[in-house]
Amino acid sequence: MSDLDAEDAKLVTLARSARGRTGAAEGAAVRDTDGRTYLAAGVALPSLRLSALQAAVAAAVSSGVTALEAAAVVSEAQAVEPDGLAAVHDLTPSAPVFLAGPDGTVRTRA
Repeated sequence: MSDLDAEDAKLVTLARSARGRTGAAEGAAVRDTDGRTYLAAGVALPSLRLSALQAAVAAAVSSGVTALEAAAVVSEAQAVEPDGLAAVHDLTPSAPVFLAGPDGTVRTRA
């Protein structure tokens, strides 16, 4: 996928950093309508499981966010997991969600 704008490219960079910092299989970042960003890695506890995208959306919502502009996931997966995608679209159905590989190359836009 070609040429993301600077703000969407920043989301991919932040998602990569969340993944790299924790050594997780995936990292995600979301941007709210005020331009603030929230990032997370997946959570895998015996009592709590969240994908990286779900965790990033949860961080945004717990900070009072009611709408998102865009999201990015960095993963080796071939598709954005459905529950995380649904969480983004619960807030803003039209928000694009970019899926990038570990090297930051965007493969799809959902």
